[in-house]
Amino acid sequence: MVGSLGLCMVFTIFALAYASPKNVPILSFDEGYTQLFGDSNLMLHRDGKAVHISLDERTGAGFVSQDLYLHGFFSASIKLPSDYTAGVVVAFYMSNGDIFEKNHDELDFEFLGNIRGKEWRIQTNIYGNGSTGIGREERYGLWFDPSEDFHKYSILWTADQIIFFVDNIPIREIKRSEEMGGDFPSKPMSLYATIWDGSTWATSGGRYKVNYKYSPYTAEFNDLILHGCAVDPLEQSTRCGEGDADHNSLSEIGLISSERKGKMEEFRKKYMTYSYCYDRIRYPTPPVECVIDPHESERFRGLDGVRFGGHRKHRKHHHRSPSSTTTTL
Repeated sequence: MVGSLGLCMVFTIFALAYASPKNVPILSFDEGYTQLFGDSNLMLHRDGKAVHISLDERTGAGFVSQDLYLHGFFSASIKLPSDYTAGVVVAFYMSNGDIFEKNHDELDFEFLGNIRGKEWRIQTNIYGNGSTGIGREERYGLWFDPSEDFHKYSILWTADQIIFFVDNIPIREIKRSEEMGGDFPSKPMSLYATIWDGSTWATSGGRYKVNYKYSPYTAEFNDLILHGCAVDPLEQSTRCGEGDADHNSLSEIGLISSERKGKMEEFRKKYMTYSYCYDRIRYPTPPVECVIDPHESERFRGLDGVRFGGHRKHRKHHHRSPSSTTTTL
């Protein structure tokens, strides 16, 4: 998984140059979040600046932002469990499924555990307007071991674009287009973080399950950022105060120069292992927003099939977050 020293140095320099928004406050848990489920499997540390969520035989755990947001920059530094983690799923994502049950939106980071000696995988996905029939998953390796130290994972969401970042490096950009239509997420969402049992699909299509002999599995979160304008869920009016995100500040974060775009393409060429646009089993005709690159198409042709979890409804009283749709490749 770990790339060459030269590539790591390039990414490190690039990350320093591509800093997070200035003057964005890091919130304590009580300032911005509330527990979603998990009882004592959620624990606060460092005076509430750090959150640990754990999975054991009894339950997983999760937390959610106190407010909904219409657009913003959302981020956390995360350290994932180590050793045998097959079947374990850690999710850092935005959703409004509890409010818009039939036409929800979602933006996902999902971290998929693995057997001992194999690396964690990272997956991104988007849903808009309840379009769960089309999963827009991409899956990647990483140039580091995410269980050894904290790394930063961020989501930028504006009216025109969505960008996923790892350590301030853009790894995926989705632009609003006529082709996507209402599938582009456009309604207020909450931010969630969860850990749960994804044994049915997360590792080699469900071949390897969670082994609770190695539990508890603990994911650690700190440097929590909610840089957006809170939204009244009924009136959908924003409550912006000093220091909150506005359209101009978010647009500045989303500017990707030709050099930065080149670095994103370099990451995707080296570390992306799956893209829905090239999955001819699920989509014999690629979704309309896909731009097909013949070289990428050939590269993905020989990769192993995987199973994706689709939209997951996170219930307070479930020990894991069940998948409402699963696709076997």
